[in-house]
Amino acid sequence: MSVSAERVLPLDLGELYAAHRLSLVRLAVLLVDDRASAEDVVQDAFAGLASNGARLRDPDKALAYLRQAVVNRSRSALRRRRTARGYSPQRSVEAARPDERAVLAEEHREILAALDRLAPRQREVLVLRYWSGLSEAEIADALGISRGAVKSTASRALDHLEKMMGGQG
Repeated sequence: MSVSAERVLPLDLGELYAAHRLSLVRLAVLLVDDRASAEDVVQDAFAGLASNGARLRDPDKALAYLRQAVVNRSRSALRRRRTARGYSPQRSVEAARPDERAVLAEEHREILAALDRLAPRQREVLVLRYWSGLSEAEIADALGISRGAVKSTASRALDHLEKMMGGQG
């Protein structure tokens, strides 16, 4: 029996889950601003990897696949949320429970509030860069855009954040 040159190596999903679940949930929380939704997004990303993992030729790209899946599923969750809000009356309830926000340091609250006011693509680029620590190439891969688009989007987003934060000092 001969071994194929394109043999697909099995993924250790349990090890991958243990090593990266928390950072992926943090990423999703910053994108969807809701811990329960973020956990669902990450769980769906891992389920997608489990069902499509056999087709993944390079197991080293599993984490990149998961990041991209988290970003895409976060976008879908936000679209569903907007659609649902269109059909239900608005309430004046705070978006996140106080116990969820208490975990964040006070100085981060202002930044999170400003991030919420950015365009979705700008927020995604900044979250992936500064909270997840991804390179421009990894961000471009995760979002399906060019490195140049990552650079220009990050620059515009930082300028916008600076203007928003400057008015509060």
